Amino acid sequence: MEFLVRQFNRMPADEESRRLREELRPRERQVAQRLREAGILRRLWRVPGTQHAIGLYEAEDVTVLHDALSSLPMFPWLEIEIEPLAVHPQERKASAAPAAGSGPE
Repeated sequence: MEFLVRQFNRMPADEESRRLREELRPRERQVAQRLREAGILRRLWRVPGTQHAIGLYEAEDVTVLHDALSSLPMFPWLEIEIEPLAVHPQERKASAAPAAGSGPE
């Protein structure tokens, strides 16, 4: 199942938090890479001008998604919105259509 995940970074902007953020970033990248390798994190976008992100995740169910998101080192400071995604009927038709040149002529 696919999920659109909006992650709002709510870590305070003070000097101590800035240092902590810098310490956590390499760990955050490592965990994200593991989630990519596991096929859970499919795409990730930064919202320009912010510390926020939008991700496309794929997980068996919401519990698996929750476990993945809560494994992120920045999780305690993230406000997360999750939208489960369903395949649009036009997408079903497009994915069922044979590729050009693959059928009999």
